[in-house]
Amino acid sequence: MSTSEVVEPLRFNPTESVQPVQSTPTLYSEDIQVGDSWTTEPRQITSEDVSEFASLTGDHTPLHGQDGAASPYGKPIAHGLLGLSILAGLGTNHPKASTLAFVAIEEWQFLAPVFFGDTVQARNEIIKIDPHGRRAVKVRWLRQLINEEGRVVQQGHFITLVGSKSRMTAKPR
Repeated sequence: MSTSEVVEPLRFNPTESVQPVQSTPTLYSEDIQVGDSWTTEPRQITSEDVSEFASLTGDHTPLHGQDGAASPYGKPIAHGLLGLSILAGLGTNHPKASTLAFVAIEEWQFLAPVFFGDTVQARNEIIKIDPHGRRAVKVRWLRQLINEEGRVVQQGHFITLVGSKSRMTAKPR
């Protein structure tokens, strides 16, 4: 995938009220396969999000200031890690996998800035599944953060362990 790729524009109006999208039913290792993909509901990045993230992390870099004076774009830019964090949160229910562990983030790319007021969605696609013990699989996900123009602004791979139905529904001994 090229760094300048534009995917099909998302079909939503960021000025409209958006109803929460129902999460998927819990998916176990037996329920997933390579090529499965999901797209989350849209979420707007607000100045409050950026301010709270700066307070939480201590990253008060002027680039992320309210006035945008330090930004080469003439408007404020959200923290890249805020976008990554929002992507991770959006993806927890799309799909709602029986995740046992978050193993790694690999090959993460920050392809374009996320601005205050941007509306983003996450796209999650399974690109590889490997056995991991008797009752779990290791899943490699392509995760993309996409803005309202359909541009991929961040992307990379998350690796997680997903449990089998027998493991996750077994009664404790």
